[in-house]
Amino acid sequence: MTASIHSTAQGIRLKGVTKSYDGAHQTIPPMDLEMRAGEFTVILGPSGCGKSTLLQMLAGLERVTAGTIEIGGREVQDLEPKARGLAMVFQNYALYPHMTVAENIGYSLRVAGMGKTERAAKVQAVAGMLGLGDLLVRKPSQLSGGQRQRVAIGRAIIREPGVLLFDEPLSNLDAQLRHDMRLELGELHRRIGATSVFVTHDQVEAMTLADRILILSKGRIEQFDTPKAIYSRPASTFVARFIGAPPMNILQVSGDGHRLRLADGQVLAASPLRGDFQLGIRPEDILLIKDAPLRARLRYREDLGSHSVLTATMDLAEIRIATPFGAAPPEGSDLALRFPPEKLHLFDTAGLRVETTFAESRVFS
Repeated sequence: MTASIHSTAQGIRLKGVTKSYDGAHQTIPPMDLEMRAGEFTVILGPSGCGKSTLLQMLAGLERVTAGTIEIGGREVQDLEPKARGLAMVFQNYALYPHMTVAENIGYSLRVAGMGKTERAAKVQAVAGMLGLGDLLVRKPSQLSGGQRQRVAIGRAIIREPGVLLFDEPLSNLDAQLRHDMRLELGELHRRIGATSVFVTHDQVEAMTLADRILILSKGRIEQFDTPKAIYSRPASTFVARFIGAPPMNILQVSGDGHRLRLADGQVLAASPLRGDFQLGIRPEDILLIKDAPLRARLRYREDLGSHSVLTATMDLAEIRIATPFGAAPPEGSDLALRFPPEKLHLFDTAGLRVETTFAESRVFS
């Protein structure tokens, strides 16, 4: 008997969802959010931003203080976790140590009363998808960290849930295993078709796995968009600094109606704007060109093999510049820089994106 594993994806909608533990401070302020059926959503943010709390409210492990959660068009905020039609993969695997791999994977089906033959076929199908076919008789203590994580994933997907939740499942793995598991999770998502919601603080996981990334800060949504849009058009300085390695450079500038200048008078771009702003440019977009108009002093160079990251001082602010390996001058050198106008990002003094265009200025002082 053969079996296959495939889920009917369910959309998720939050309407005015809040979470407060003491009745005063809101860990999650009112949130409206929609995750499309079949989408891989990554919830990204620093420690304490509310991402795990949000995931646990979806799972039913945390009570919603106010608002509604819909999964597949059905309100679930008052339902027990087992009645929500979802499954969750935890950071610590949470496997039964006395059970074999096969028994761990098939446990929920046994509890549900599925027959032994059908259950065994489902276990074999899941094990085949996850490369566990030769390990079914082993106990968790006989497995590597990556293998235990695969078993935990297998235990979740065997129920063919409409929604799969992942709570930082790769954080206990070393760098190579994290890379390998990212590839496997992306392929698994495409094969089983469930709506996936994945919590992490790792921007590489977010950028490589997500259809859309939900970036949180202090429980609030900073931006919810595709990885490409978030990288190329960050909605705030928080997003600009959080995404990218090294992060985007942010410089304080002022406009006189003709040009944007640093406090030391250096002109960064032609612009009709007036007032104080924050100008952003990514390290890889800064050009080192002889006789370029902008000046900085190189303080430190990090050689990373494929490229170098330069830390320089410009108008008393530190900036970082990514250059090809071996192309950087010695530390202490004066640098001539060009900021291509099409690579600039503008934010107001509150840190929110300002939509505008720039031109090259012929005046540089």
